[in-house]
Amino acid sequence: MAIRNVSVLILYNERKEVLLQHRAKDAKRLPDHWGFFGGGIETGETPKQALARELVEELDYKIREPNLIYTQEFTWEGDKNTKYVFIEKCNIDEPLVQHEGQEMRWCNFEDLRDLLIVDHDRKVLSKARTYLKKI
Repeated sequence: MAIRNVSVLILYNERKEVLLQHRAKDAKRLPDHWGFFGGGIETGETPKQALARELVEELDYKIREPNLIYTQEFTWEGDKNTKYVFIEKCNIDEPLVQHEGQEMRWCNFEDLRDLLIVDHDRKVLSKARTYLKKI
């Protein structure tokens, strides 16, 4: 069993919609699913450092002050995973340029029912929704 640690960012806008990535049909993990921007934590990186690197690679986005809202441990296809979930209001002054996946979309929480999203990511979205209701 391999161990995989990842950091992801839930970006939200002024309407409290969240930005999701539609993964490529040939993606190594969760092809054709909707999920978050972010990725693997490399040796020597903190979760926040990995998040900063991944968001520039995937969206040309520079994180400002993301809040860690959830640490999720789960097993997927035999691998033990730890996901560090950060959330941040999108800086509208920075254009988002998608470099991975086939699409990105701002979604309200009602839109999520119709999207192909793995169960452990639905739990993350539930945590995000609770967080956004409080602010």
